[in-house]
Amino acid sequence: MLSGTIWAPRILSILRVVLGLILLQYGLAKLLGWPAVEIFENLKWLSLFGIAGMFELVGGTLLILGLFTRPVAFVLSGEMAAAYFIEHFPHSFFPIQSEGDLAVALCFTFLYLAFAGAGPWSLDAMRNAGNLGALAQTGR
Repeated sequence: MLSGTIWAPRILSILRVVLGLILLQYGLAKLLGWPAVEIFENLKWLSLFGIAGMFELVGGTLLILGLFTRPVAFVLSGEMAAAYFIEHFPHSFFPIQSEGDLAVALCFTFLYLAFAGAGPWSLDAMRNAGNLGALAQTGR
C-alpha cells in the first residue's frame, strides 16, 4: 500500500485537531480573556463577536475531540463565511487587503471536513466502529 494512502486518514485527524485548537484559542480569548487579546477586551457575550466566540469555543472543542465533526464543521464553515463578509469584505474584496485570509482558509477547510469527516483518530470513528460492531452482532 502506498504511504500516502496509509497516512492520508491520519493526517486528516491531525488537521482536524490543529484546526480545533486554532478555533478554540479564539473562543477562549473572546469569552474568557485568555490569551489576552486587546480587541477582545470587555467583549459582551451577546454581541456578534461574543456569539462567534461561543461557536468557536464549543466548535473548537468538538473538533479536537472529533465528535459530530461533519455537522460542526458545516456550521463553522458558515460562521467563517459570515465572518469574512461581515468583517473583511467591506474593506476589500481581496483577502490579502482586508486581512480576511484566515477566515477564507478556515471556511473552505471546515467545508472540506464537513464532507471528509473526522478521520480515524476521533470519537466519531469510535462511535461508528461501535455501531458496526452492534450491526454485526444483530446480523444486519
